[in-house]
Formats: sequence, C-alpha cells, structure tokens
Amino acid sequence: MAQPTQLAYRTSKHIGILDAAPLYERLPGFQVPEGNLRCCVYSPDGRFFAWASPGMVHVVAASTGHVVTELPAENVYELGFSPAGTYIITWQRPSKDEDGNATKNLKVWRTIDDNAGESGERDVVGKFVQKNQTGWNLQYTSDEQYCARCVTNEVQFYESKDLGTVWNKLRVEGVTDFALAGTQTHSVAVFVPERKGQPASVKVFNVPQFAQPVSQKTFFKGDKVQLKWNQQGTSVIVLAQTEVDKSNKSYYGETNMYILSANGGFDSRIQLDKEGPIHDVMWSPNSKEFGVIYGYMPAKTTIFNQRAVETHSFNLGPRNTILFSPHGRFVIVAGFGNLAGQMDIYDLEKNYEKVCTIEASNTSNCEWSPDGTHILTATTSPRLRVDNGIRIWHVGGGLMYVEDMHELYHVVWRPQSTTQHPLENPLHPVPTPHASALEYLGKVKTPSKPAGAYRPPGARGTATPLAFKREDEGGAAFVRQMMSGKQPETNGFGPSARRRVVPGAETVDPKLPPGAAPGGGVSLTQDGDENLSKAALKNKKKREAKKAKEAEAKTAGLTAPTENAEGAPATPSRSPETRDRPRSRSKAGFESPQPQSTKPDASRQRGPPLNTATQTPQKPTANGKPAAPAKAATPAAPPAPDLTVTSPGLGSPEEKKVRSLLKKLRAIDDLKMRQAGGEKLEGTQVLKIGTEEQVRKEINALGYSE
Repeated sequence: MAQPTQLAYRTSKHIGILDAAPLYERLPGFQVPEGNLRCCVYSPDGRFFAWASPGMVHVVAASTGHVVTELPAENVYELGFSPAGTYIITWQRPSKDEDGNATKNLKVWRTIDDNAGESGERDVVGKFVQKNQTGWNLQYTSDEQYCARCVTNEVQFYESKDLGTVWNKLRVEGVTDFALAGTQTHSVAVFVPERKGQPASVKVFNVPQFAQPVSQKTFFKGDKVQLKWNQQGTSVIVLAQTEVDKSNKSYYGETNMYILSANGGFDSRIQLDKEGPIHDVMWSPNSKEFGVIYGYMPAKTTIFNQRAVETHSFNLGPRNTILFSPHGRFVIVAGFGNLAGQMDIYDLEKNYEKVCTIEASNTSNCEWSPDGTHILTATTSPRLRVDNGIRIWHVGGGLMYVEDMHELYHVVWRPQSTTQHPLENPLHPVPTPHASALEYLGKVKTPSKPAGAYRPPGARGTATPLAFKREDEGGAAFVRQMMSGKQPETNGFGPSARRRVVPGAETVDPKLPPGAAPGGGVSLTQDGDENLSKAALKNKKKREAKKAKEAEAKTAGLTAPTENAEGAPATPSRSPETRDRPRSRSKAGFESPQPQSTKPDASRQRGPPLNTATQTPQKPTANGKPAAPAKAATPAAPPAPDLTVTSPGLGSPEEKKVRSLLKKLRAIDDLKMRQAGGEKLEGTQVLKIGTEEQVRKEINALGYSE
C-alpha cells in the first residue's frame, strides 16, 4: 500500500497531525501540544515537522511523531527549513539590547546538531538583524550550497555551512526584492522599483557571474512585484503592481505581467485581451505552461505556453484562483474570498475536459494533496470565525472527509514527492468516503429550487434585461469608468451629451472650451491672444462682450429713445417671462402698490411707440397763430420690427399635448439610433420603441402634420 498522505493543523488551543487518505486517523505516536502555539511548518522534504511554543521550538519526525530535537529559542513568531531540512531558521520580533543596539533576531540552527549539550544548549550557525517580517527568511539553492538575503542596495550570498562570512555580493542600486531559482542551475532575479523618473527593472544573473545580467526587462508602473520561477528554473514570471491606479479605474492599483528566460533568449510582456486586474498566476509542474486569471468579473482564465502564446481559454466566470495538481494532470479554476466558492476541475490530458464542479463556500485555503487525487479546502480564522474546519474532496467531486474545528488558524499538507504517489487512474475507482463525510451529507438538506434575485412586481414574468446580466450570461461587457472626472454614459443611465431642447424656444449655442471651434475640432484663427497677459485678456473679453451686447440691442431696435404719454422717457419693456414673474422683495423691501392710471401705459408696448417719440407740443405765436413745425434735426428712426415671443408655458391644452407627443417621438428616434449603432437596449426601452405607431396616430388625430 502506498504511503498515506498527511496534514497538520493549528487551532487556538492545540496542534494536530492527521494521516489522510485512505486512513483518516490521528498520527499514533504524536503527543498533541496545547497552549499558545504561534506557528508550525513542515520541512520541504517532508522529514520533519516543527512548531513554536513561548519557551522553545519543538521538532518531531513527520512519519512517527517522535521528538527529534528542541531549540532554546523563546518567543519565535516565524519558522522555516532549508530545502533538505538540514537547517531550521527562526525569527523573533525586533528588539534592542541594554546599549540600545538592535538584537540579531534571525537565527539559523542545525536541525540535527551532534554538538548539542545534554541540557539542550547549542550554537547557532548564523544570526542576522531582520526588522521586516515580510520576506524574513533566507533563500536557499535547491542543493543547499548557497543562501542569500537582501540588504540595502545589494544581495548578499553565503555558503550555507559558514554564515559568518559573506561569500559574494550582487550590487544593484535600489534593489528591494529578489528570488533564487530552486534548481541546480543557480540563477537569481532582482527587482528595482521606479526611482527619480527611471523605469522599474528586473534583472536575471547567473551565480556567481554578477558582472553582467543575462536577461533584463525595464517597465513603468511597477512599485512592487512577485517573482515566480518555474520548477526547472528556465523562466521567471514578473507580476508587477502599482499602489495607485493613475487612470482612476481601480482602488487597488494596476497590474502587468512579464516573462523572462534564464538564458536571455526571450523576454516579453504578456498581452491580456480583457481589461482589469490580474487575479492569479501559476506555473504548471511541467514548467512548459502557466495559467492566468485576469479581467473584471466575470474573469477570464487562459493557459499560455512558455513563449507567452495562448493555448487555451476557459469560459468566463467569477473566478480568482488557479491551482495545478502536483502531476500536472488536472487544474482547478475557483472563486474564493468574496466569491461563491465554486471550483471547476479540468482534465488537461483530455483536451481540457471539465471533470466536475465542487461547491466549497466560505473557503479561505485550498491545496492539492501530494497524491494528485484529493483536494483540501479549509475555512480559517481570522478570515472567518464561524464554520471553521477542513474538507477533503476527491478529484471526481465526492466529499471524502469532514472535521469541524474551533478557531482554525493554519492547515498544510506534508510535502511528498510525486514519485511516492504515482498517478495511474485517478478517477476510477472512487474511494469510499469516511464516516464523517457520510454523516455530514446526511444532515445537509437538498437545496430547493433557487429563489433567484428579487424582481419587482412590474418585472416578474419577463425576460431579464441585458443590462442586468453578466458577460458570461449573455450581457454586455463591463466597462470600468473613471472613479472621478468622467461621468458614465455607456449604460444609458448617465447624463447625455445632447443638450435639453425646449419646444418653441430659440436654440442656444453650446459653450465651447477655449481654442475649440463650433461643431468640433480646433480653432485655427490667430488673433494674438497668446501674447496678452491674463488681466489684458480678461479686459479684452469684457470689451468684446459689451460690443456684442450693444450690437444686439441696436439690431432689436431697443436703443431708440422713447417717451411715454407723460413726456418721460419710456423704460425698456421686459420679456414675457420676466414680466409675469413677481418681483423679489428680499432686497428692496416692501413695495407700495402703484395707483392704476386710466391712461394707457406706454411702457407695456412691444417696442417703441409709433409717431410719439418725435412729436413735441406746439406753442402759439404773438398773433395767436400756431407756429410752423420745426424741421427735425435728425431723420426719424425706422420703425422697429414686430417681435413675437412664444412662451413654452403658454398655449392651449391641444398644443401642450402635441409638444408632449413630439418629445416622445424624438426620444424614440434617439433609441432607434442607439439600437442601430449596436448598443444593447433594456426591455423597457425596446417596448418604448414599439409605441411609435400609437404615438403617431395620436398626434395625427390632433391635427398636427409634419
């Protein structure tokens, strides 16, 4: 029988080790530790399992659970092993000694130390000052010959057996991150963020030839990166991210992806055909392809080869996690976090055929088992403090094991080689589920018909408008607008660019920005305004506006001097809108009512009165005869044109009805133009287009003809 798989978990009260498929029982020789246990970890080769208590670090054999050694290290918050388990690394919180100097809180120990004292005393292999908990661990080569750590402006390399002396230095100005390839060919990739207008860069060096990089890529929009080597160490993926999205489309910055080969033969930006962030990227164990999930929801999942050429795309869906099985036979495309927790499993050897879909809601951790046929899902704290526990599923979709726990903080598979679990026929036969899974399935109620989203009474029994469907359900593609500065107009709910038209009123030219020509384009006239100061340009605009106003008044005939019947100059008549509106009494106070005159009021006439503005009363001469009329010094002004102003607020009920129907026709024409342009309309808008014939019948019945 093949060696069973194994997993370890840490809760708020204890740590446990469970032998998984096919046994599903606790490790017999392991004594369960209890208390405040901060961290636990397996060695990469699967030989050891270690955890940290407040007083020391305990190491046991993973296969038996027997104690191997204990380290005299207090208050350890992070643990790690070298690739072959030869060294164990501990990290404590930064502190200062009595002299105010920083203590060396990163320590490297031998896992099996033959020189350890009887009471547990032992010497450390090396120790360093490491203030930042992010990226705290040393990075080892796969053969444990060298290890490296990043300091200011350089990456320091050490021989693993002698950490007191720097073996070599890779000097790179401004380096903030690096990644060693876990292969026999020693390669290292370093990252330098944007600095003083210079682009960010990723450089690949061969160890220890640090004089010249074998491959490099420069790019903007890169504040931090994730460097992902494939298992063979031949290529590295660079996932670059910015803290702030300058286009204001996302709160979480921008993401871009690049690929570089270790020998310098290939580097490229990976072109993605859907707008939005990059959710996840992972190399296949065969090192020849990788998967990417990207784009606004519903996201797109695509498989690329090592030359960044697309080989396959899955259906769109709400997904943000991709996981290849250890043998590279299957791939999981799932949506966790704030998504529903659906997992789609595909068989890559059968032309990406879909095997099954697993509903694993509230999952915060998902991992393949080393045998490539089981999947672990867990709900952990503090992501969720309720319904904590683990679930183990078969690749065919069946639930194999269930265990609920109180405040589960961490769960991890024991690393094992794929040679220990050869993959024959993973789908058949299906193993028998554990009793816990059968009990759980017996309690779960069969889901009834889903109620679906709430629909108002007026929309029930009708098809869902396309505007409310996701892209993978046949709706329109989502377009992210700017968070500020622009108003959304693509979905029809934002303000329209077309100006509001009032029936019967004169059209008003829209205000154009400086330098723009009416109807679009740029004005090419040269009037020398660029040489004027701001104050002179402002005064010039005022003068031009005043001249234009005077010319308009002269054209309308409102500048001719007029006198009323009493001989006083007549005041210009107000417009109908101003005349009908009551005057405000907030500034001038209460106005006393004027006595009504029996004489006609000349100031209410449309335009200047005829033949009264130039007549003067005649005086009698000495002989009693009237004097001859004097000749006019200036020729009489031509009669002003008769002005007729139509107010949209006045008119008979039939006219109002006609204007309302005309407005509906214009709206219908606008919707038809948008539909002809390829825009997807809502159901209510399509129904509105269907009322065109009825509207035209009503308007013809009122006697209106176009």
